[in-house]
This record gives sequence, structure tokens and C-alpha cells, in this order.
Amino acid sequence: MLVHARCFAILRELSAARCELDLPDGASADDAWSALAARFPALAPHRPFVRAARNAADVGWDAVLADGDEVAFLPPVSGGTGLTGLTDAPIDVTSLEQSVAADTDGALVTFVGRARNRADDGRDVVELEYEAFAPMAESVLAEIAAEAADRWQATVAVVHRTGLVRIGGVAVAIVTAAPHRAEAYEANRFVIEAIKERLPIWKRERFADGTEWKRPGA
Repeated sequence: MLVHARCFAILRELSAARCELDLPDGASADDAWSALAARFPALAPHRPFVRAARNAADVGWDAVLADGDEVAFLPPVSGGTGLTGLTDAPIDVTSLEQSVAADTDGALVTFVGRARNRADDGRDVVELEYEAFAPMAESVLAEIAAEAADRWQATVAVVHRTGLVRIGGVAVAIVTAAPHRAEAYEANRFVIEAIKERLPIWKRERFADGTEWKRPGA
């Protein structure tokens, strides 16, 4: 079957405003995205932040499409927060920065939490694994970003990894933008501290000797 795909804003710039996708019967909105990302690979890192719409109505990624449907892929709208959420794919820090940066902002602060190869007790770490209560975690991240945006009049984006994170990989990225550096710094610090206290996510460290240790916190 043929469906008509539409992209907007940064997604359009990375792919095309409109195109046709030849999909098998019973394909979902997620299948349509996968086909589009196969054609335009630069789209792939944006998947955690995109909403889908079918025939001008919001739908879930599992929504089944029919021949002739129009499926639209929508990036986040502008406002007090940029991209927020969880992802099991590598975090695109550049996309986060682009989601918050504006000409009115004189300061852009980026914090990147990376997986390191040494635990606090000195043991060698080979990889990390993050497990989250996803529906609640996504809501909490959005709340934290909104609180920081309101308190410091900043624009905030935050994404946290789930699943396996190799040593050197990005586990969490926070970007804050504001007219002045003090507000951008304070908003960024607030977000990471709030994540450590409130986010329902757990970290498992895998050590070189084969043992594991699971603990709360980012």
C-alpha cells in the first residue's frame, strides 16, 4: 500500500516535506517512520522526540495505517522546554542544543553525564545498564524541565538513556538556554540534582570481574 508521509521543521530539513512510502498491508506509524529513516538516515536519532499523526489526528506509534493515509511526523513545538524524554539509542547532544537555542539567548549550558570505567570503590566497570519506569519517568522529566524553565526563565532540554551504555557513552544530557549565564547554569544544575532525587530510573554497573551492582540514581 502507499501512504503519504509529511515532515515538518527540522525533520523536513533532514528529509523531505512530502514523499510516498510503499508499505506492506497492516503497517503501523512506527513502520512508516522506519521506512522513512531508512531513506533519510539523519532522521534516526530524532525518533524519541517525534510524535506521529494520521490524517491530521495524533496517534500512537502502533496505529495501523491504510492505503492512501497521510502520516505526519512532528518534532517538539517551541516553548519553555525543548526535547525531553528517554531513549535507548545514543543521545544526539547537537539536536538537544538546537532544540533550545534562540537568538535571544546569550548563554547555552550543556551538561553531559558519561559512563566511566571506574566505580567509586575503585573496581573496573565495563558497561552500565539503565532501567526506568518509562511512563512515569517521561512525565517526571517533563515536570523537572518545566520547573527549571519557569523558575529561571530558561529553555530546557533533557534526555536520559535506558538500556546498555558503553564506557564513554552519554547516559544523560541536559541543555539550558537563557539570556544570561547565571540563569542557564542554575537551571542546568537544578535539573541534574532533581533527576538524582526524583527520576524513577536505576543504574546497574557491570564490573570486569563479572559481578554486578545495581543502585538508584542517574
